[in-house]
Amino acid sequence: MDRPLRYEQAYPAPDIFPDLSPANDTQAAPNTSAQRKLFAIKRGLPTPRGELGGVRATTMSFRNIHEHGTLLAKYLETRKSIFIDRLKWQVGETDGMEFDQYDTPACQWVVLHEFGEVLGGVRLLPSTAQCGIYSYMLRDAQKGILTGLPTDILFFEAPVKPTVWEATRFFVTEGVSSSRRLLVQQELFHQMTIAAKNGGASTILGIVPAVWARWSRRLGVYATPVGAKFSIDGTASQSVLFNIDR
Repeated sequence: MDRPLRYEQAYPAPDIFPDLSPANDTQAAPNTSAQRKLFAIKRGLPTPRGELGGVRATTMSFRNIHEHGTLLAKYLETRKSIFIDRLKWQVGETDGMEFDQYDTPACQWVVLHEFGEVLGGVRLLPSTAQCGIYSYMLRDAQKGILTGLPTDILFFEAPVKPTVWEATRFFVTEGVSSSRRLLVQQELFHQMTIAAKNGGASTILGIVPAVWARWSRRLGVYATPVGAKFSIDGTASQSVLFNIDR
């Protein structure tokens, strides 16, 4: 489902997952003068506002991927370029596309794209999902079936409720210039919450860098820590719960 974007940002949103910042902020976008005009952030405002031009938001599932041409393939190719090529994660790859056991008919992919190019994306999965021995990432880590993630990743038993969803593979590409990176991150977070709410969610579980409290103060987004700090590829991380009904 394609959705028009909000042209004025209603609230700030965070760099919420460790997946979010693999990109090089110094890389300029094409047509710099036009980008400045379309995507300029109004300095001095507590929350950056501006237009996102030709950026579109699409939420895909197995039910509707046929409506969006090659977008899913491009999204998975972009995931490979970030998580395998750049971050060196040991995850599945086929024909230039990255995937894992959670890319199932139970999930949804929220993708921001512009003129045929993927700018960012995130995967959503309800906590009620089940595919073979797998459910969702945090629960499977707690059960001890995921190598590299601790079993104390949550302070409580991982919930299995239709109102709790998990967000993973959150990214913004290096092709997004620093002049509009914050806007794109905010829009992706916003579109993620819309998709999760439409699926019946009131809260989202995710993994963030351990400095999440600093980001929350800076960006005005509130999250509750729900797990012990741990390390992913040398980065201190922690599980948090976002209440998207707020």
